[in-house]
Amino acid sequence: MKVIKLDAIDSTNAFLKGLSSKQDLENFTVVTAKCQTKGKGQMGAVWVSEVSKNLIMSILVKDFLSDICQIFNLNIAVSLAVIEVLETMKIPDLSIKWPNDILSYNKKIGGILIENSIKSDGTIISVVGLGLNVNQTNFKNLPKASSLAVISGGTFDLEELLMLIGTGIEQKIALWKQFPATLWDSYINNLYKKGVPMAFSAQNGTNFMGIIQGVSDIGKLQIMLEDDSVVAFDIKEIQMLY
Repeated sequence: MKVIKLDAIDSTNAFLKGLSSKQDLENFTVVTAKCQTKGKGQMGAVWVSEVSKNLIMSILVKDFLSDICQIFNLNIAVSLAVIEVLETMKIPDLSIKWPNDILSYNKKIGGILIENSIKSDGTIISVVGLGLNVNQTNFKNLPKASSLAVISGGTFDLEELLMLIGTGIEQKIALWKQFPATLWDSYINNLYKKGVPMAFSAQNGTNFMGIIQGVSDIGKLQIMLEDDSVVAFDIKEIQMLY
């Protein structure tokens, strides 16, 4: 696993995408930075990190997705890799808030952003960005955010975390090719608030109650409504209120 280390960059995802478009990088090449000035999350959300306190990384994934409809498979593999590494570090009460936020004790400690590009020959290249709150302890005006340090009371080696997660992603992708159903079940079992009544906000601004049942094969969140019907929602169509 080749690792490219930077002091500061606007976005590790953007840097890795640009680099991979200019040269043939080896699979699972990683870019990491001490500081990211234009980090972003799902739906364009801004992610702000203190310098050298958190893990900022992007990893190149080739030869995994053969169809654009399979994009969520990569999301599953990456989410589970992160969860399992954190479990070895005794981080408690971990879950995945659909589609790709990592939570502990109902607090967000990390997020994943996957960006895909299709080459002229039809192959799909993915850049997986991960932001993980590690040693930062001040989250002013971010009541739903936390970090490994806040939760555990200790400090963590960022380089060790990077290597463990990078290796974990590589292993999960290899495992997917043999046991996709097993990993899919594991993702569903780790879903935040699965089977629990909770409030949601629809795209039109109306709120409603529902119970998370699972995820469709293209990554839509399946929710049982009050009339017992099950409806699948895309990321742009719904917001979880918690």
